[in-house]
Amino acid sequence: MLKEWVMRSLNELIDTKEPAIDLVRKLLLEGSLPYTILPASSRSGESLYKVQVTTRSPMGAIVYETGGILIDGGWLRILGSGCKKMNRSLPDWNRDVMQDDLSAYLVADDVLGGFFAINGGAFGDELGSLYYLPYDGLDWEPLGLNYSQFIAWSVSENLYKFYGDDQFSDWEQRKDLISPDQCYSFYPFLWTKEGSIQTSSSKPVPALEAIQLKL
Repeated sequence: MLKEWVMRSLNELIDTKEPAIDLVRKLLLEGSLPYTILPASSRSGESLYKVQVTTRSPMGAIVYETGGILIDGGWLRILGSGCKKMNRSLPDWNRDVMQDDLSAYLVADDVLGGFFAINGGAFGDELGSLYYLPYDGLDWEPLGLNYSQFIAWSVSENLYKFYGDDQFSDWEQRKDLISPDQCYSFYPFLWTKEGSIQTSSSKPVPALEAIQLKL
């Protein structure tokens, strides 16, 4: 007989002895890229309850203690409880996109329209590992990172090595023209033979529109 799933209370999810927010701050400080920790939503407790992950974990800590984290002005967006600047919360984003399918749990995305998810079974046996749905492809790819390693990676020089020549040379000017709830849409699409960052036309679109185009 399957064991009935019991939702833990908010008090059970808030760890006051070993909160992981200190680890998150340490990982960010050790990185070389600029970042912004957004203020937590007034509904951060509700978001944590929906996620059902304790604040002893980095993910739970980010959901409860922050509205999200922006790396380099929003090139990369790590989801938290949402806030005025970035409305999307981690649980509601997964409800809207994945219909709460926990086999792949979206945790971050980038300005080019790439999406990061934790494997809950959709991508094989490496549970808890990060996968990436690239802006220029239609298939999920393994990153070989867990969530904590992903946080450290996101503020390291490896982030822009990952994007290579597709990093915008004018990102400093562009970053104020797009919100963390948007991604660039390119035409011709980047996953076609004709598409490329350099030659395709681009415009900001809602992140929901960008991912629904690919799922």
